[in-house]
Amino acid sequence: MTDARLRRGRGSLAVSFFVQGVTFALLVTRIPAIQDRYGISDALLPAFLAAVPILAGVASVMTEKVVARVGPAVVLRWAQPFVLLALLAVGMGDQLWHAALALGLFGLAVGALDASMNMLGVSLQRAYGRSIMLGFHASYSLGGIAGASLAWAGAHWHLSLFVSYLPVVAVLLPLAFVGSRWYVAGGDGTGAVAVAEEGGGKGSGVAFKLLLPLCLVMTFAYIGDSTVSNWSAKYLQDVLGSSEELATVPYNAYMVTTLLGRAVGDFGVRRFGAAAVVRAGAVLGALGFVVVAVSPGAWVGIFGFTVLGLGLSVIVPQTFAAAGRLFPGASDAAVARLNVFNYVGFLIGSPLVGALGDAWSYRGAMLVPMALVLVTVVYATSFGERPARYGGGHERPRTVDVG
Repeated sequence: MTDARLRRGRGSLAVSFFVQGVTFALLVTRIPAIQDRYGISDALLPAFLAAVPILAGVASVMTEKVVARVGPAVVLRWAQPFVLLALLAVGMGDQLWHAALALGLFGLAVGALDASMNMLGVSLQRAYGRSIMLGFHASYSLGGIAGASLAWAGAHWHLSLFVSYLPVVAVLLPLAFVGSRWYVAGGDGTGAVAVAEEGGGKGSGVAFKLLLPLCLVMTFAYIGDSTVSNWSAKYLQDVLGSSEELATVPYNAYMVTTLLGRAVGDFGVRRFGAAAVVRAGAVLGALGFVVVAVSPGAWVGIFGFTVLGLGLSVIVPQTFAAAGRLFPGASDAAVARLNVFNYVGFLIGSPLVGALGDAWSYRGAMLVPMALVLVTVVYATSFGERPARYGGGHERPRTVDVG
């Protein structure tokens, strides 16, 4: 594979991350509007929010089997348009079962999409021989900013969900199809489910006991992330007394600092190592939750969410990258299984915060993800990649065969 083809593959994958960032932000920042449109009660809302990650986790497990046959590029090529169409369907219905069906389809498609995107990212990082994974997730954050801004405009102009979603899908759907022409895998055994020397059991390339620390980190990070994506808008409205329009701002601010953290994160990993970067991110994320919990008003709360974004930004990309390093001969399988804990975090985080908020207080509920994110400091040694591992700043991608 030529260097030029690797660069095109890297660019097209960054576009895919961007499109998914826009799509997901348009869904989560309009949760209050979705709730109002379909008449979903506060008691029923956590069940709807939980259904999406459950189905996504199922799809992620299935993706491991599918990519062994057709490769992650094929899965991603078809999953992304399906996610966009499912988003449009969320804005089209008017009955409760319409919402359930659309969100269910969204969850299944997004599970396959997330797994295949990160599989390609891990394999390309191996091909480049240096940290580039945070850059892909920075593209996702940039998409999240664009999506949250569009959601703000929809709320500001009192547009229906369908009117808000239709032009975005009309633009992103062909963009996703065109960009998918240049997807490439980095090779070096990615996509194969080889038996690792560590002993993962017959027919498996992934020893779960070795992957477990990363699974816990992924879970804790997504408990924190799901708290922001699913509850920041309601927290600002119901607890801090903001308007619906202002309630779309926290997720946007969170994504801005997530983008900043990921934009410089690869340099930090090369300079200080992955473990140090993840450790610092966990401490900063916990501090952000504290600010949110004690906030006297909407703007201080928004500041807390911005600090959260800066802290949590580095954890998830580095967790995927660490899984790829740990199982270089079976990275697709490792990423698919690790990706399930993305949804475990969402599954636990959203209902947990909602239940604690109803039974106790939403301010107090913010301290639970704070504590869990802080536990990541203990597991940061699992990321123990030294800066020298990236080749002392190799800037040119290595020539490899397609996996």
